[in-house]
Amino acid sequence: MPTLHFASALLPPGWADDVQVEVTDQTIAKVTAGLAPGPRDERHRLAIPGIASLHSHAFQRGMAGLAETRGNSADTFWTWRETMYRFALEMTPEDIEAVATLLYAEMLEQGYTRVGEFHYLHHDHNGTPYANPAEMATRIVRAAEITGIGLTLLPSFYAHSSFGGAAPHAGQRRFICSIDQFAKLTDATRRAVHALPGANVGIAPHSLRAVTPDELAAIAPLAEAGPVHIHAAEQIKEVEECIAWSGRRPVEWLLEHAPVDQRWCLIHATHMIDTETTALARSGAVAGLCPVTEASLGDGIFPAREFLDACGHFGIGTDSNVLVGVTDELRQLEYGQRLKHRERNVLSGGPGLSTGRALFDTALSGGAQALAQPTVGIQAGARADIVTLDAAHPSLAGRRGDAILDGWIFAAGKGAIDTVWAGGTKIVEGGRHRLRESARNTFNNTVRRLMA
Repeated sequence: MPTLHFASALLPPGWADDVQVEVTDQTIAKVTAGLAPGPRDERHRLAIPGIASLHSHAFQRGMAGLAETRGNSADTFWTWRETMYRFALEMTPEDIEAVATLLYAEMLEQGYTRVGEFHYLHHDHNGTPYANPAEMATRIVRAAEITGIGLTLLPSFYAHSSFGGAAPHAGQRRFICSIDQFAKLTDATRRAVHALPGANVGIAPHSLRAVTPDELAAIAPLAEAGPVHIHAAEQIKEVEECIAWSGRRPVEWLLEHAPVDQRWCLIHATHMIDTETTALARSGAVAGLCPVTEASLGDGIFPAREFLDACGHFGIGTDSNVLVGVTDELRQLEYGQRLKHRERNVLSGGPGLSTGRALFDTALSGGAQALAQPTVGIQAGARADIVTLDAAHPSLAGRRGDAILDGWIFAAGKGAIDTVWAGGTKIVEGGRHRLRESARNTFNNTVRRLMA
């Protein structure tokens, strides 16, 4: 690919002018600041690093907006979940690939260059494993391959309907694995991603509702060097049932009984008391926050200010994919804190600091840690994941430095991204993924059939 030149770029030390970037074999080979553009350089104005969505359930993109009619009783996460189960029971492997392909193209158009796919739709319609136990995972790999997004695939272990090993119910039959089945699934998943450059595999015990302590201990070694993700404390009901089962809150139980460290990512962790918040921060684990989904499902508001005050690390995810965008998640995160604390610029980190920059930097590093990516950003050795912003966008005009991020996150909406390179390949240009039309057509045909 040609050498890239940016009039201004966000590097790990901060913003720099006249930045030349050389890419070799999907990786940034060299970054030089203060260098005038050469005659063969591809020139752009504003560049920032691509960022990870650390938590995605790709198949749920197909049902976005289908659970917005109130039922006869209180409408909650638990009633939404029944809609999700019904939708999941209808999908074929081809459907999964079609939905994931559009989703990943949309992610790239909105500034995500890597996805952590928390994948739990494993089996055929009746719950029987496919001949290839990683059939569904293979479709996720294919969607990542053809769209170009970086992939961390997290096969999920799901065995029970509630705490204490309760039997699963019929709506969960496509998710359920024994320990032996999950070991085979994980091995087959590793084979599926082997040929996809930069892809890696971890594991995802679904939650303490779905996994017993013995099962958690048995599957943890299957992560090998990869990350471990788990849902925790998303709903008050979940916390109450965990206390009834164990005498401990979910995050509290995990910190006492599981080897939670820098390799772990606790998804949501919404309902924590102060001691849990501090202990989770001290563990080094990442809090995987999905503010748009957490708002959509009525989960609650994560104690972000307190967690950051305790030196905690967070990343962002798109979870149910009801709305896809880096700025949407970061803006919702900050706005939730403003509503909770009735203040502004809650997560800026201190007087005179940019809230946009603080949010972006923390989510970039937290997402990288959660997906086991040792080097990210516009620097030598990192995967060449680069996003350019449209300097002519009205919300970016005249901005420099951190004001660019503030304008992008809090004012620009969906139209500010121009070009995206993922693994050194230009995949989005003029704000459009190269597969946008074909991916939309296939997705629309798929969803029309599922809706019928």
